[in-house]
Amino acid sequence: MSEPVQLPSDRPDQRYRRIARSVSLVAVILIAVLVGYGAWRHAESNAMARETLIHEQKMVPTVRTQSANAVTDPKMLNLTGTMNPFESATLYARATGYISKRKVDIGSHVHAGDLLATIAAPDLDQQLVQAKAQVMQLEAALEQARANEQLARANNERTSRLVPQGWQSKQQGDTDRLSYAAQSAGVRVASANLDAQKAQVSRLEQLTGFERVTAPFDGVITARQIDTGSLVTADSANGTSLFSIARTDTLRVQVYVPQESALAVRDSSRADVTVPEIPDRTFHGTVARNANALQAGTRTLLAEVDIDNADGALHPGLYCTVRLAIPRAQPVTIVPSEAVIFDERGLSVAVVVDGIARLRHVELAADDGAQVEIKQGLNSGDRVILNPPIGIADGQPVNADGSGRQATR
Repeated sequence: MSEPVQLPSDRPDQRYRRIARSVSLVAVILIAVLVGYGAWRHAESNAMARETLIHEQKMVPTVRTQSANAVTDPKMLNLTGTMNPFESATLYARATGYISKRKVDIGSHVHAGDLLATIAAPDLDQQLVQAKAQVMQLEAALEQARANEQLARANNERTSRLVPQGWQSKQQGDTDRLSYAAQSAGVRVASANLDAQKAQVSRLEQLTGFERVTAPFDGVITARQIDTGSLVTADSANGTSLFSIARTDTLRVQVYVPQESALAVRDSSRADVTVPEIPDRTFHGTVARNANALQAGTRTLLAEVDIDNADGALHPGLYCTVRLAIPRAQPVTIVPSEAVIFDERGLSVAVVVDGIARLRHVELAADDGAQVEIKQGLNSGDRVILNPPIGIADGQPVNADGSGRQATR
């Protein structure tokens, strides 16, 4: 078989150029198709966006509204507080010795004057015995000095009559006169020594009285640091603490009132106290006292509420909530917090006026998270929009259904 003859026009370089031109033409056509399809999709998206925008602009949203009412009733202020005993004290040893008897323990209810413990202090007892013996010695010395004074006075009186008559010398007269003066001074010294020793006996008697540790007031023992046989010392700096006692029939509840309400707090105002662990009971008390000065760091006023605890239902140290009725200086308008709009212009509220939304810039007086007190910018009776649509504008038409809940305080 003979081989085919290759024509000049079918050379490889010419064939490659024809293929390249074909591929380029196909690519150009494909790109043109893709660009055309993209332009068509873009035009279609723009048309849909314009239709949606026109629809939204023509659509009138339905909103929930609520009437805003002015409130003049007292503001109920809830504050956290801590219960403290009406009186409390830590008893220290005033006599050095050993605990011979212990009568009470933690939780013991005692009355004023009840014996809590007895301290055995033999050294102190011996000092008292010795001091009393010295008193007896000084009393005898005083009697002796008074007898010597009487003798010197008699000699001086006799000599003073005889010297003018010449029966005694002037020297003897001076001697008897000065001897009488010396004996009189001796009587005063002996009397002063006796008084000083009696004061020492009185001091020691008071110290021995401290061997009996008694309750200073009615209360309950909240801490005990000693037991029978414990060594205790009576030192002004490092004395041994014996017991802690607290009066719990009346409790002081301490609360810190913020500055915005501090000036309205008055003594004898009613206060309601609740404890989380006793949810079904409210304890009633009164504001008994306040510091009349705000703390510089927190700008709060310390106030104390006294509550009756005769039944012992409460204990010192409990965490509680104190509810105070604070008179309002001026009426405020209360609305739910969901009605407040916060944007780059600040705080505002949307209200409905004749089917048109109007934006009102407001100034808040207080915010508890659920409701806000508006001090300025809103009038009583305005219909506020709850959860206003995003981007709501002033003058936008709206449909109000008035199904919002009523704000209370």
